[in-house]
Amino acid sequence: LSGFVLYQNDRFFRSKLYMKRRATIRVLSASVRGQEPNMVPQHNISGTSLYDFSCVFWNYSQKDWSTSGCSKGNTSDGLIKCFCNHTTNFAALWSFRENYEYAEALGAISIVGLSLSFLGLIVTIIYNKKSLISRLCIYFSLLAFIITFVSGVQNSSRQIDIEVQTDDRTNEILDSDERIEPDRGSCTAVAALLHFLLMATFMWNSVNGTQILIQKIRRSLPPHWTLLGMTLGWGVPALFMGITLGVTYRVDNPLRYRQEEFCWLAALDKNKHYSFEKPLFWGFLLPVGLILIYNIVLLVYVSIKATRKSCFRKSFLECFTLAVLLGVSWVFGYLVLVTSGTMNLVFSILFCLCTTTQGLQIFIITATTPTFRATMSRSVQYLSSASISFNNVKYRLWKNWHKNHSEKYRGK
Repeated sequence: LSGFVLYQNDRFFRSKLYMKRRATIRVLSASVRGQEPNMVPQHNISGTSLYDFSCVFWNYSQKDWSTSGCSKGNTSDGLIKCFCNHTTNFAALWSFRENYEYAEALGAISIVGLSLSFLGLIVTIIYNKKSLISRLCIYFSLLAFIITFVSGVQNSSRQIDIEVQTDDRTNEILDSDERIEPDRGSCTAVAALLHFLLMATFMWNSVNGTQILIQKIRRSLPPHWTLLGMTLGWGVPALFMGITLGVTYRVDNPLRYRQEEFCWLAALDKNKHYSFEKPLFWGFLLPVGLILIYNIVLLVYVSIKATRKSCFRKSFLECFTLAVLLGVSWVFGYLVLVTSGTMNLVFSILFCLCTTTQGLQIFIITATTPTFRATMSRSVQYLSSASISFNNVKYRLWKNWHKNHSEKYRGK
């Protein structure tokens, strides 16, 4: 004579040792008279990889699960097997780990785009070294972002698959049904640095626009503007990064702050759906959106106050164009997270193109200014100038800018 009772959940078996985060725990109660059979409950493993499991029964005196009299079975056939030499309320407690699809090496589009951006920013910095500090900080922060991205965005400390232990001696009660690897390696540091540098790029662009506006209104900057600009340009991004890191990061659970597949802010929930509770939204996209709104307000004000041909208007439009180029790429990035199928592929390509070529876009914007073209023209003429030597004296000649003007050289 035998009897079985299957509990659909563990409401009557609340454990203080084992925390349930994902799985629905079923409890089987069996009663068999005159025999001591080995009960073999089987559970299909799907979706995630099994990290470990334990075979237990409910100990009423302890009011918790116990492993006494139970042992593990072989999992080579993809099933969890438990063997117990007594009949009572027993269960298989399991711990799963995520199956991560790690980002592969940078594709051809990314490599070409980042290379062009790197060269474009280097040339832009060289030929704008006498520009406003705020503008140079935009170029430097984006250049540092590109270097950090190329060298460290791929997670070098990947989780290694471990064979599930089926030895009876390893049958110990687990602490949770979800295995979370503690932080190791430099991935979190890279994610935090990328977060800071990209935020700084947007922030410095707003500081630059504000500086242009103040110079137009007051004709001169406030006495402590340099200190204030540095505080806003570097301090605000550092504050956002620090708050985001402090609120979400834990050494034993780093994936609340960053992703495992690559070193960037966490964006998806456990079901791989975009979540507004993750730091990518409130720690990056939201403040960047506020910065872009601020730039739009400045543009409207400038459009009302400035004349169409004023140099002030042209300078600010250049600043606003840069803000738009930086912002549009992350609009595509957001659309990548909330779409699927063909549209996801399209937005992924657009996001890749816009993001990896930001340095090149800045170079193109800068190259259209008369100052840059004049500097480039003088450099080319200097490189192509003729050299004449008289004894120990050397003269270098190049085309003069003024017509009807002559120069004479006499050696001693």
